[in-house]
Amino acid sequence: MPRLDPKERASLPDRAFAYIDSTGRRRLPIHDPAHVRNALVRFGQVAFEDEPARERARMRLLNAAKKFKIVPVGFIAGQLQTARAQRPGPINLPSGFVTMLMTDIEDSTGLVQQLGARYRQLIDEVWSILRRGVVDSGGHEVEARADEFFAVFESPRSAVDAAIALQLELIGRSWIDDLAVRVRIGIHSGYPTSTDTNYVGMDVNTASRITAVGHGGQVVVSANTREGVKASAPDGVRFKALGEHKLRGLPDPVALFQVAAKGLPSRFPPLRKS
Repeated sequence: MPRLDPKERASLPDRAFAYIDSTGRRRLPIHDPAHVRNALVRFGQVAFEDEPARERARMRLLNAAKKFKIVPVGFIAGQLQTARAQRPGPINLPSGFVTMLMTDIEDSTGLVQQLGARYRQLIDEVWSILRRGVVDSGGHEVEARADEFFAVFESPRSAVDAAIALQLELIGRSWIDDLAVRVRIGIHSGYPTSTDTNYVGMDVNTASRITAVGHGGQVVVSANTREGVKASAPDGVRFKALGEHKLRGLPDPVALFQVAAKGLPSRFPPLRKS
């Protein structure tokens, strides 16, 4: 969009800018919807004097977005991804036959609309629960971005145990503003190709697609995982057959199962379309 000319900029009050540095230079105009959208895109390009200044500007920008009824989903996702990139990368990830656990938050866009800048507080709390549960079950965090989380386990049984424990904790948690926060969990076992810090390949895509078809509060697993757990399933854990499903991008239908255990919801709508 066109830059403000000097006369237009001078006529705006200080509150019309998200960031004013210590020399008085005013950056990121937020006085109308077009400039707020532009500021959301340009925020990451600004060199702030320190972290408190950056945080003040971020809050002013998000408040302006709320004022003009702009839902900054991409901006918040980008901020979360930047925070994740600043964390040390995972090391010593297992290779060979592994079990991948993925999660995402149901209706995350609706939660962003309701919480605005406070969505980051919510996602940080969700990630904290997921990270602790994964480590407690012997798993490894691979990646966390936007509302998604990816972990890997050497044992299918450990991944299923982790998923049950995570859903029980997430379901029983009281969330900000008493919102209903529901997380989908998908699990698949296979032989993904490992890189230094992540995994790639069809098995990763399969895990992602399985997660996407589930519902909040549900744990959906592939036949590979179910077979891997079958001989060592803990008492009270069952696998409810959901039939074979054609998942987007995969050549063949995949047999899916719902994990059933004491305390977990048991009734869900049919699986979502992939």
